[in-house]
Amino acid sequence: MSATLPCIGRFAPSPSGDLHFGSLIAALGSYLSARAQQGRWLVRIEDIDPPREVAGAATRILRQLTHYGLHWDGDVLWQSQRHEAYRAALSWLREHRQSYFCTCPRSRIQQLGGFYDGHCRDLHLPPDGAALRLRQHAPVYGFDDRLRGHLQAEPRLAQEDFIIHRRDGLFAYNLAVVVDDHFQGVTEIVRGADLIEPTVRQIALYQQFGWPEPAYLHLPLAINPDGNKLSKQNHAPALPDGDPRPVLVQALSFLGQWVLPGWQDQGLEALLEHAVTHWDSASIPRHNAQQPDEATTPFLNGSQQAMISR
Repeated sequence: MSATLPCIGRFAPSPSGDLHFGSLIAALGSYLSARAQQGRWLVRIEDIDPPREVAGAATRILRQLTHYGLHWDGDVLWQSQRHEAYRAALSWLREHRQSYFCTCPRSRIQQLGGFYDGHCRDLHLPPDGAALRLRQHAPVYGFDDRLRGHLQAEPRLAQEDFIIHRRDGLFAYNLAVVVDDHFQGVTEIVRGADLIEPTVRQIALYQQFGWPEPAYLHLPLAINPDGNKLSKQNHAPALPDGDPRPVLVQALSFLGQWVLPGWQDQGLEALLEHAVTHWDSASIPRHNAQQPDEATTPFLNGSQQAMISR
């Protein structure tokens, strides 16, 4: 990312359920990083997979962000309204012979160990009943993460011709996220560590389109007592709709940040302003951890919490 470009960050939830504590970590981390650089913070609703969507979830997500003081810039971008842009991107890739149709069933790929072997690459199959795959010309084997340093990818993952348009007619996540981040001018992506793996695929797409790629910072994940990440699929409880400050303080402590002294006597805006002013990405723990205990963590400063979490 050029040093002359203003920072543009984003939070891009899918409406498959309400936001939970793990979602708040991603939203807060991206918000604080962008605001600390006097940048813009955007919100995008990734509603391109109707079977996974929950009725009313998108509206509740936006309400939750507002309730927790995380106000975005500009209009919300809805992926369900971006189909024309995705089709244009797919057409460009086809015209430049950077994609091909594939009819291999999932069972065949599972038998290969989970990685596609390029079986249909030169078969020139018709589109009927087929998925569209990216023809990898220059696989990306690693990238620099602003928190974790250089990360290497599994070579087979990096080399795989991955799906960019599903056989059921839905646009694939990797395609949509790259097209939209480029369209919105996003320069920095701060998100959870569960999305480290697809990053090399997304960078490969940026490069094949000839677009500048953003910087990446992957935050630690909040996990439950069983060691699984908090997620909608794991039935993580929705963020409470009461006083947002105690939960924000837990999230700040989780991220190793310095909490506003006497926050109990301060308003939400003051708490977030202090967090922006004192944002320190170097204090973010690199390891996943359980949600902090409200009774103890609000009084830990960034260095102390980082030591505990690491």
